[in-house]
Amino acid sequence: MDLIAELGRLRLIPVITLHDATHAERLGDTLLTAGLPCAEITLRTPAALDAIRRLRQACPTLRLAAGTVLTGAQADQAMDAGADFVVSPGLNPTTVRHCLQAGIPIIPGINNPSQIELGLELGLSLLKFFPAEPSGGLPMLKALAAVYPVRFMPTGGISADNLGSWLAQPSVVACGGSWLVTPELLTAGDWTEIRRRITAALALCGR
Repeated sequence: MDLIAELGRLRLIPVITLHDATHAERLGDTLLTAGLPCAEITLRTPAALDAIRRLRQACPTLRLAAGTVLTGAQADQAMDAGADFVVSPGLNPTTVRHCLQAGIPIIPGINNPSQIELGLELGLSLLKFFPAEPSGGLPMLKALAAVYPVRFMPTGGISADNLGSWLAQPSVVACGGSWLVTPELLTAGDWTEIRRRITAALALCGR
């Protein structure tokens, strides 16, 4: 899988924390019908791996990521559950080496030059800029992109108000966003509002 090409086509990845795996099937259907066939399910809840399994079974065409992956063991579990790739909040060389050796695509998080240089040393060309807004926002990203030959997936503080500005940067492949599918909307079963947010966001992506 050419991950950069895939994310460049999608432009937007919903970052989702699921507390109830039984929401997975309806979530997958909503994402597909709204025109955004992807999701990053964070491993922050006991329901996360089961949700990934359910999504993979119910919606095999979804591009699925496991987020908040902190260890190689978690990466293995995520892939066994059906994830296509994993995302980490930071750059742990041990976790990255494990994934590379196992053939698991990984996007680790960085927010400074030293971390980018470590990523380059490990052979990575796509990194998560996280947390994007608290780490200096667009000015910081532009400064980093001017120096290093890498592509970025900014996540953290991205919203409908600033998505267009982030995506306009040539170094940005796609953005991760948690405002699209919040735990509150999932608990309320407000699929109409989730679909509305996705539709509005895709318009900002030019899709």
